[in-house]
Amino acid sequence: MSWQVWYAVFGAWCLISLSPGAGAVASMATGMRFGLGRGYWNIVGLELGLLLQLVVVAAGLGALLANSTHAFTVIKWFGVAYLVYLGIRQWRASATHVPDDGGEIGQTSGAAIALRGFLVNASNPKATVVMLAVIPQFIAPHEPLLLQYAIIAITMIAVDMTVMIGYTGLASRVLRLMRSPRQQRATNRTFSGLFFAAATLLATVRHAV
Repeated sequence: MSWQVWYAVFGAWCLISLSPGAGAVASMATGMRFGLGRGYWNIVGLELGLLLQLVVVAAGLGALLANSTHAFTVIKWFGVAYLVYLGIRQWRASATHVPDDGGEIGQTSGAAIALRGFLVNASNPKATVVMLAVIPQFIAPHEPLLLQYAIIAITMIAVDMTVMIGYTGLASRVLRLMRSPRQQRATNRTFSGLFFAAATLLATVRHAV
């Protein structure tokens, strides 16, 4: 892969990662609720979900998903249901004491936070279709495919991780200012609304015929 192609991959994924989506909402909600330290677990889950999407595309399953209305619909509505579930949980989250490090005192394990992040990205068929449309443009058929996909994967994950750390860190800083239970409830419900909005947007996605 030439440097020119790599720069194109880097630029394209910067734009894709920076665009608001379910991953950004999940990162901000996690940063607000748990702080940046534990928010890294969510980011790990998001990147594993992103990696799964790339593997699906590289294996040719992405084309099957893009061409199968039934498969697309099943995955889409699972994603919608999961985002609604996260929105309900966020809405019902109680205001908690905010410790000095900006994290929430709670019993939620790092693995549970990571799984939640993984499901947010893994259950988004739109992301698979976007990858299917974008990634082949950077692949040279006559060069080693595995190496090219590895470079793309490392670039995508590095860019997306940096962006999600930014979203998480920003939300954790806001958390330090939200000390009163009333402010925390209002913030929880704001992010709940964002999850519902993300679910609504995903529900409106139609399979391209």
